[in-house]
Amino acid sequence: MLFEDTYLTVKQPAEATFSDRGSKFTAFVYPILSAADVKPLVIQLKTAHHKANHHCWAMRLSTDRSVFKVNDDGEPSGTAGRPILNVLLSKNITNTLIVVVRYFGGKLLGVPGLINAYKTVAEEGLKAAGSEEKVSSDIYSVGFDYLQMNEVMKIIKEENITILQHEADNTCTFQMSIPRSKVNQTINRFNSLNKIKVAYQFSN
Repeated sequence: MLFEDTYLTVKQPAEATFSDRGSKFTAFVYPILSAADVKPLVIQLKTAHHKANHHCWAMRLSTDRSVFKVNDDGEPSGTAGRPILNVLLSKNITNTLIVVVRYFGGKLLGVPGLINAYKTVAEEGLKAAGSEEKVSSDIYSVGFDYLQMNEVMKIIKEENITILQHEADNTCTFQMSIPRSKVNQTINRFNSLNKIKVAYQFSN
């Protein structure tokens, strides 16, 4: 499978507010790296806004943008989480969570009104957060003998690999970020060296 080299995500956490007929909607936007990041952030907002009527959210993950989840939190099905997700899809943003906190203002907005409110505030939240392009990478660890340092560094330099962490002693271990498009050729080059241990860790 061919992967794109880059993906769009949000630059920073941000928030935005939208009001309609007394109801107040506040979007909280967060950059995330895994599904495990979602629950603590939602709990944090539910604690901070415990008097709000709804805490609806959508998240999108992975650099091939294939992982997503929505939650309407009591709003009519399809009127909250899905419009929020659709904003992430339309802007091609991934690795992002948007939670919209709603305080009910006493007047029903109806399905079109709800969809418009959640969509609008999610768009404003993304605008406030800004977006940035990141390189799709796989993180690998490489273990080797100190005497092989020059050979390993030659590959790292030629393939333009980023070293994230390193331990150098008689035996060395590097944690490195390899652009997705270069993974196969880089790993093959490492494996062509004797006694090198290469292990996949995670993607970002």
